[in-house]
Amino acid sequence: MPLTLVRNASIWTPRDAAAGRPAAGPGQAQVCCWDAGAMLCRDGRIAAVGPEQDILKTLHAGEVDSELDCGGRCVVPGFVDPHTHMCFRSARESEFSARLSGADYREILRAGGGILASVRDVRSASEEELFQATRARAMSALRHGTTTLEVKSGYGLAVEHELKQLGVISRVGRETPLHVVPTFLGAHAVPEELHGRTDRYVDAVAAEMIPAVARQGCALFCDVFCEAGVFSVPQSRKILEAARAAGLGVRLHADELSGSGGAELAASLGAVCADHLLAASDAGLRAMAEAGTVAVLLPATAYSLKKPYAAARKMIGMNLPVAIATDCNPGSSFTESVPFIFGLAVLQMGLTVAEALCACTLNAACAVGMGKETGSLVPGKRADFLVLDGESPAILAFHAGVPPVADVYIDGRPAWSRKDSE
Repeated sequence: MPLTLVRNASIWTPRDAAAGRPAAGPGQAQVCCWDAGAMLCRDGRIAAVGPEQDILKTLHAGEVDSELDCGGRCVVPGFVDPHTHMCFRSARESEFSARLSGADYREILRAGGGILASVRDVRSASEEELFQATRARAMSALRHGTTTLEVKSGYGLAVEHELKQLGVISRVGRETPLHVVPTFLGAHAVPEELHGRTDRYVDAVAAEMIPAVARQGCALFCDVFCEAGVFSVPQSRKILEAARAAGLGVRLHADELSGSGGAELAASLGAVCADHLLAASDAGLRAMAEAGTVAVLLPATAYSLKKPYAAARKMIGMNLPVAIATDCNPGSSFTESVPFIFGLAVLQMGLTVAEALCACTLNAACAVGMGKETGSLVPGKRADFLVLDGESPAILAFHAGVPPVADVYIDGRPAWSRKDSE
């Protein structure tokens, strides 16, 4: 098995003291840092990491098959983006201008825009058109440092079209270097043909769509948009309990536009994560902390919608593990860049550099059930890592608007290098 030596690196990684579980409270700020660090990778996994002088002492002459000299630059775990909607054909750029003119999300939705506009577009797209568009965004995410990517369906809202999306998402995982986590989001909105008959649609999601998804084995998680005017807490519970019974993990969009009880529902179900949480109650957040549910915060959505950011500092003070994600979607958060999200987390949400690093690596990995596989640079985990154009992860926020990722490695193999694209 070939052995790769990564050396002359400033290595930063979350401490990962709980063996793949999310870091919370003060633990989210705990990192291991070796200014003169090295790492050994064998068969796609990390074999050793630590001070370079210690790593070199363990090696025998001729044992190393290849060497990566990082030139003193920073090495961090590959980013995990735990919440995206990037399986779509066309972006809704016109809605951005409408929002700047004063239209809010619900007004756009009522006018036939928003999610429903993307539903019409995805339903009319061929599978190949959808794949090419989704693959292009996934590769853009990779160039910005993402090595594990969650992607949701939710623009089909009918069995045939949801399965089409999930098939495309799975194909992206097979035909790119990325590790892709598919999520079924049939309960993203009520389709136009069932307008005003939400309960009937909920029944269809629970009794028809979820069994079809489970039979095909094309999703790892089920998600629901639990929000006033979309799917209520009882409706969301019905869907998620059906999903859990079918063997899917559960997660949900919660309390984005108003305090609807989504955080409390996530905790009661033991959901792996609850996302958005702009209007979550303190009681709901405390319940999530007790349940070990990860809070996935989506700062680019607040940025794009000109809304207040989620209360990240309060959540960390409650010992609630915090992750961050792009929420890449065609309308309210059109970005594939985790470095941009990192900058917002540090400069707008008050996270420290160490906390933000944990939020987009270890805690994000835990939010997609991959905490034991990736998210930190520890022996036994996948050798998913980045070389940055800086001496620390602070460069992600400091060098604003410029991608600071120089090299991306997935499973110990080069997945992208800036020098190859110049």
